[in-house]
Amino acid sequence: MDASQALEVDLHRLELRFAPTRLPEPRAVEALARSIERSGQVIACVAVAQGQDGGPLVLVDGYRRVLALRRLGRDTALVETWNCDLAAALLEVLARTSARPLAALEEGLLLRELVQQQGLSQREVARRTGRDVSWVSRRLELVCGLPDALLEAVREAVVSSWAATRILAPLARANNEHATGLLGALRSTPLSTRELRRWFEHYQGASHEARERMVEHPKMFIEALATRDQQHADVRLRGGVEGACEVEARQVMAIAARLRKRLRTLAAQPLSESLVHAIAALRGSLASLQRDLERYCDDPEPNPRRGANPAGAGPQPARDRPSAQALA
Repeated sequence: MDASQALEVDLHRLELRFAPTRLPEPRAVEALARSIERSGQVIACVAVAQGQDGGPLVLVDGYRRVLALRRLGRDTALVETWNCDLAAALLEVLARTSARPLAALEEGLLLRELVQQQGLSQREVARRTGRDVSWVSRRLELVCGLPDALLEAVREAVVSSWAATRILAPLARANNEHATGLLGALRSTPLSTRELRRWFEHYQGASHEARERMVEHPKMFIEALATRDQQHADVRLRGGVEGACEVEARQVMAIAARLRKRLRTLAAQPLSESLVHAIAALRGSLASLQRDLERYCDDPEPNPRRGANPAGAGPQPARDRPSAQALA
């Protein structure tokens, strides 16, 4: 790649044509601004000249650096100009591994620019970036399934790129109305990544009516879950070990009922190898549990050795645990 020596260039000369393909990430920009203020701009931005000398320079790499410089009130940036066309420059940015790694969403947006706007085939992009065609296809599928409103929300840091690709994109493909409603709710009452993951887990198993309420008030739903969890924790605390065993026994019953229902839907098709192994392991665990349950049900008298495994009898290492009296 032919490149000129890095020079100071006025920021107004830089055309930020590919800004929509980059995620600003305010925290990263703030950290970069502090670094530039302390040590100066260490890594030059990269641009491609358009037209004759003195014309605009299309920025292909260094969008966060430009944002950081503007935050510091700077008027110029250190820019390296590449002597090539835009397609070659974008391909080089994708192929470079020493620079800041791009997020999957950023890679997908750049690939979409190369395929849809620069006219390159997926095979050509794969060859020139040192990737395989399946990687290019997966990245393109990632961004082609995202509505423009969702992409804009990611750029505005309303939602993270993880939430966009793992939760909102699948939701948009299944129910675009719900995805739009959830995005609108998140703008006013944001959720953390952990909260949003939990919301989506419950959404997948909820009824249609419950889903409508969850989409309208996601924060309220998460708060209700937290209240319920605290109540369950209080119950377990009051019930001690016996209370915890009772709760877990009921949870096992509920999980078993769901599993039986789902397995019935797979009766007419061959099971995957991983599922077969999981079922085999489950059968062994259930058999052991069944033997323990029979001993507990047949022998209700307290017995400190009840449920012990005969095969594991013998000297046991001392446990570094205080007695109940010491804790009290």
